[in-house]
Amino acid sequence: MKRSKAYRSAAEKIDADKLYAPLDAVRLAKETSSTKYDATVEVAFRLGIDPRKADQMVRGTVNLPHGTGKTARVLVFATGDRAEQATAAGADYVGSDDLLEKVQGGWLDFDSVVATPDLMGKVGRLGKVLGPRGLMPNPKTGTVTMDVAKAVTEIKGGKIEFRSDKHANLHFIIGKTSFSEQNLVENYAAALEEVLRLKPSSAKGRYLRKATVATTMGPGIPVDPNRTRNVTLADEAESA
Repeated sequence: MKRSKAYRSAAEKIDADKLYAPLDAVRLAKETSSTKYDATVEVAFRLGIDPRKADQMVRGTVNLPHGTGKTARVLVFATGDRAEQATAAGADYVGSDDLLEKVQGGWLDFDSVVATPDLMGKVGRLGKVLGPRGLMPNPKTGTVTMDVAKAVTEIKGGKIEFRSDKHANLHFIIGKTSFSEQNLVENYAAALEEVLRLKPSSAKGRYLRKATVATTMGPGIPVDPNRTRNVTLADEAESA
């Protein structure tokens, strides 16, 4: 695939054979971002799990201390008082049968879905539409709940959901290139801590095998997967 001149120029600044400390990686990501807009900063982990085994699925949520830089569009399936509470909390779309039909028809103009337990019988029919996109509500991630207001508030405040794919990869956003280095690396540290906490007990060998930081349209920057402690500016200052 032919790369742009800006991409090639950015890639030349990265030593592909070096494993960067998390702080150095986010600093380099900001420096090498080649877009004119405020690009998203993403992290990818390759995990030492067997994705064919259900008990080794890594799935969870984390509240990034500095948010994602993007206000998520939240759809809530609820009725009555719960629907009113979701609307008051700032949900972008609230409804039941009308929205179910709209989503079934292919409408996907939202980033997260919350549902009350009583409607999951109907929402479950959307599995083929929402499932492949990681949008299916799930009690384990707090998106199937009677407290829809809390769920909406957390998602709007920077709560992200992540899930390992069939290749044992895990992707998540840690912010924008306009974020400070400290905010980006603190978001990285928060997500990393939760991923480590969720290590399946049945997973054998090294858990974090590869880590990469990249910006939208930018080259990947290899991160040292063994740097799971003292990754923030404050930590490095204390350990200096």
